Formats: sequence, C-alpha cells, structure tokens
Amino acid sequence: MTMTNQQQYIALLNQSLSDHTFVKVALGNYKGTIEGLKNCYVKKIQIKQEDKLSITYRYQTKDIFKNYSIEEGIGIITNFIQEGAFRHATLFTIDFDALFEYVNKDKTTFKKNKATQMQLPTLEHNVQKKRLIHAEGKSYLHQLKITDDKGKVISSSQDKYKQINHYVELLSPLIKNLPNHELLKVADMGAGKGYLTFALYDYLTNVLNLKSQVTGVEYRKDLVELCNSISKKSNFSGLAFAQGTIKDYEINTINVLIALHACDTATDDAIYKGITANANLIVVAPCCHKQIRRELEKHKTKNDLDFLLKHGIFLERQSEMLTDGIRSLILEYFGYSTKVFEFISEAHTPKNVMIVAEKKSKADFQKQEILKKIEDTKLYFGIEFHYLEKLMNM
Repeated sequence: MTMTNQQQYIALLNQSLSDHTFVKVALGNYKGTIEGLKNCYVKKIQIKQEDKLSITYRYQTKDIFKNYSIEEGIGIITNFIQEGAFRHATLFTIDFDALFEYVNKDKTTFKKNKATQMQLPTLEHNVQKKRLIHAEGKSYLHQLKITDDKGKVISSSQDKYKQINHYVELLSPLIKNLPNHELLKVADMGAGKGYLTFALYDYLTNVLNLKSQVTGVEYRKDLVELCNSISKKSNFSGLAFAQGTIKDYEINTINVLIALHACDTATDDAIYKGITANANLIVVAPCCHKQIRRELEKHKTKNDLDFLLKHGIFLERQSEMLTDGIRSLILEYFGYSTKVFEFISEAHTPKNVMIVAEKKSKADFQKQEILKKIEDTKLYFGIEFHYLEKLMNM
C-alpha cells in the first residue's frame, strides 16, 4: 500500500531518531487555534542520560520550552501535521532533509533533499555559552554586585552579566579591526554605574592584551566616586571615571567613542565629540528622538507620507528613522563608513538600534552627494535642522 505524504514524513522522523541521524524539526506557517503561536522548533536533548525531545513554542512575544519523551514528542509533531496546524514541516538529518507542506486543503507535497546539516548537535540540555568576560576572579564584578564572593553570578544579576558580555561581543570584532595604537584611548560617554566600562577595560587589557586608557564619563557624582573606588580596588590603572555631561566633557584625541542610550541630542553630542577627536570608531545606541519629532510636528509638511504621521506611533518611528538616518549620513560626510542595525540582547531588553561608524576616506564628489541627500530629506519632511548639523557647522 502506498504511503501518504504525511506517513512518509513521520516514518522518516521515526527512522532518524532510531538510527541517530536526527538533527532538528522546524514547523512553520501556523494556522491552528492556539493564539499567538507562530513556529515550533524541535531538538533532541539528554536529561539524566535519557533522550528527550525539547520543543520550543515560539509565540509573538515569548518562547515557551517543554521537554517530552521521544514517543510523546513524535506524537505531538504527528498531531500538528495531521491536523494541518502547521503548513510547513522540515525534518533535518545528517543524511537528508525532508519537507512536508500543505499546498491547499486537499493537496500536500513531500520532498526529500540533500542534507544541509553535516554534524549532529550536542545533546547537552544547558550548553554553557563561552563568555568573553568570565565571572570567576573578577573583583569588580563582585563589587558591582554581579557575582558573590566566590565569583558565582548572583541569580538576580544573570541578565546584567549576559548583557555586558553581549555588548563586549558586539564590540570585539570592531576593536580587532582598528589600526594599531601604542595606547588605545577609549571614552564611554554616559557610563552610568560602569558595568560595560569595566567589562570593556577588562577585555582590552586581559583578553586582547592591549595597553588601554579607558575613561567613563558620567554626570552623577556619586556613581563616578563609586566607579573610581572600584577601579582602584581592582588595580585597573588605565581606567578612570570623570564627572560631567557629554556635551561639556573635553576630548582632544580618542580612538574609540561609545555612547549607549544617551538620550535625544546627547547622542549627537557624543557623535560630535567622536568626529572632532578623529576617533577611528564611534558606536552609539540612541535613546529618544525628540528633536526631530518636534520638527515634524511643527512644520507638518504635505508629502506622500503625511497620512502616516497623523498616527502617533508612526510619527515616533519616523522620527527615529529620520534622526538616525541623518546621523548616519553626517558621519559618512565626515569620512566614516556606517552601519545601522537592530540588536536584541540575551537579557531580553527592548529592541535597540545601534550605529557603528568606522573611519574611512570619502571622495569629494561623494561628500557633495551626501550633502544633497541630507538637504533633500530635510526639505521633504519639513525639517529645519538636525542638531548634529548645527554642532558640526554644516
């Protein structure tokens, strides 16, 4: 008797699990009745030397993880397919890939393709991620209340520990791409309690073995005093914190400038400091975009997109895109190659936009094109000025 497409798929799933060639299953295009469910991902794990199937239920706003016996897991996958809850089901093995798909209510397809996964994944339930900043033996992490006196990350500080590692991982390839400097000078503008500042100095000096001078700039005097005290106790001779605003802090020369979550035009103040100090690398994660939003609200220019701006949420998003888009263009005008991307940290913080600018050379004709693009954009959206323009006297 000929097997149906569904039966062929389930048979291969069972076979791959029994002969240890199974890699994973991805279920997509959900059309079932569970509200908010989008996808399911299935992997094989081992708990107390017993094989299990771990299913990640991916919803619109969260992920839910559940572990099942092999038999239970196969049953759940089978039910999802037979009920038509998921329209796509892909089985990955080290021998082949198998794709089952609903074309319409009465028609399905089944394909067996060349394997795209060549190795079996680890069966460890909780794979320890390799961190650039290790927790053990770091007195500054203990003093910042991220670890206990034995160097173990405190449960309430797990997210903060992951977050500083995530930022250092983002900065790592950028720093490695810098020109060689006898002394690498770094400024962290708006350093706060200094979590990232300490971790970055630790990474530069103890992992990359670079001679570094790192300065954290922070307005709140009590935090500056606290951070300088921790730095001294940690014997971090090249790390210091200075009290003041980003706008008023004087920088002569700098190699790397960082400003994470500097509010509204404070991000522009930081970019200005980086450009005028001829920094090789400028990294900012902007926060709030009030200046351009006020420009849009003030002029209410009529154009093809004005219907969007009557909605507050769209006005906010447009303000963000225009503010950061023009920032990127201004950086390019002054000889930087820019990337603007969205990142989400492991600590499940809200989505953030990061602007990365690396010093490059720009031909004069390119600079004129950039200037025209900035002017055209301002004219189209009714923007009288961008704060960073004024700072740079453009």
